[in-house]
Amino acid sequence: MAENDIAEFVMDGDETVNTNAGLAVQDLSKLDVAAMGPLTPEVMSRQATINIGTIGHVAHGKSTVVKALTGVRTQKFHREAAMNITIHLGYANAKVYQCPQCPAPTCFYSFSSAQPDATPCPECGSPMQLLRHFSFVDCPGHEVLMATMLNGAAIMDAALLLIAANEPFPQPQTLEHLKAVEIMRMRHLIVLQNKIDLVSEVQAQDQYAHIRDYMDGLGQTSPILPISAQLGFNINFLMEYLAHIPVPVRQLKEAVRMSVVRSFDINRPSERIEDLQGGVAGGTLTQGILKVDQLIEIRPGRVKSCTNGTAANRTYNFVYSPIRTHVTSLRAENNELKFAIPGGLIAVCTKVDPTQTRQDKLIGNVIGDEGTLPEVYCEVEVEYTLLTEMLGVKESRKKVQKLDIGQSLQLNVGTLTAGGRVLDLATSPPIVKVRLDKPVCCCIMEKVAISRVEDVTFRLIGWGEFRRGVPLTSGEC
Repeated sequence: MAENDIAEFVMDGDETVNTNAGLAVQDLSKLDVAAMGPLTPEVMSRQATINIGTIGHVAHGKSTVVKALTGVRTQKFHREAAMNITIHLGYANAKVYQCPQCPAPTCFYSFSSAQPDATPCPECGSPMQLLRHFSFVDCPGHEVLMATMLNGAAIMDAALLLIAANEPFPQPQTLEHLKAVEIMRMRHLIVLQNKIDLVSEVQAQDQYAHIRDYMDGLGQTSPILPISAQLGFNINFLMEYLAHIPVPVRQLKEAVRMSVVRSFDINRPSERIEDLQGGVAGGTLTQGILKVDQLIEIRPGRVKSCTNGTAANRTYNFVYSPIRTHVTSLRAENNELKFAIPGGLIAVCTKVDPTQTRQDKLIGNVIGDEGTLPEVYCEVEVEYTLLTEMLGVKESRKKVQKLDIGQSLQLNVGTLTAGGRVLDLATSPPIVKVRLDKPVCCCIMEKVAISRVEDVTFRLIGWGEFRRGVPLTSGEC
């Protein structure tokens, strides 16, 4: 279960964190926001500062690449292990070091987040330099899990597109995932031609040329790197590519904003009452600096639905109650933090009743400074653009049909996946008004992915931006 992913999560009230041997010290009393950034030693030493997603068709090697880079198997749920596929978003961190004495690309090495800053080169013993600290978001490739992939894409800074050399290109979910990263306006993409050990040299070269032509046709100048994740072939070259991804510009002086991608109860069965700990929310900061002991607000928080009308003409209304609590401790994997900046998955331990966070109940919520978060909506208006053709379906060149009033849709807003019904449509510009089946906390102009049932499952049909909505009333739930 997800609750076991960080079962050793503990709370620490000390002012200075230095419990992880060999890592830079974090001291809240010396925090200088103006001088801080993703490459600041006391930040990069302890937490990932760049999110890298792995995308592509099912069984093309996304989880294997993450394991080759991090040593972590992201398929932690029993069902995932039994089926050998990714179902939930998986996460793993890796530090990339460079030896100044060894030649490229053999000078690049990756280690876990707990690796000491002063690490000698395994080959020559020279002190290595820590270049980057990445958090890898392992997305599922199966067609029925597209919504989960879109949730992961919402927090990515860059992506690795996996393409199996022993299968025809492009595969259905390869196309869907490519369109998804385009919708999210992702500027950094590395294409990995995986499993080249399973094909001949001529077959690998032919597919490489086909991929290059296809990507050029999309206006994508992304590099294409042949690898074998299973054998570790060319993984050093991949580390070199990753080390040259530009560091994202972060808005550290803005109010805290964090998207929740998972939540859990870390208490074990039969735990003594005095030993119980509050609920944990896992997510990625998009702006601001989050600190231990900080007062935060979680929106929508607790949600209560109310029904009106008869069974034949029933409507649903929602009342939400934001959760206000304090941060009791922060973690990035096994590294304790006193503060966290945007980038990487952060576990935020709170004083919230753990029943409110268990089994991912807070997915789609937004965390921020009290009084700074956007409104919460249930009716939204989205200015949209539809795809011209369906992606990821067996029937080639199938046209995307226009939207109709009363139609059921699925919207991905940030890390929230919500069903909805079309209430109204407008043209010039094209705007769809949707009544959602769960409240969403979002900003004006936030990106939205639109899906609809095609061939029995939800398929990506378009994208848009949130323009306006009807704010919900907050109250006690």
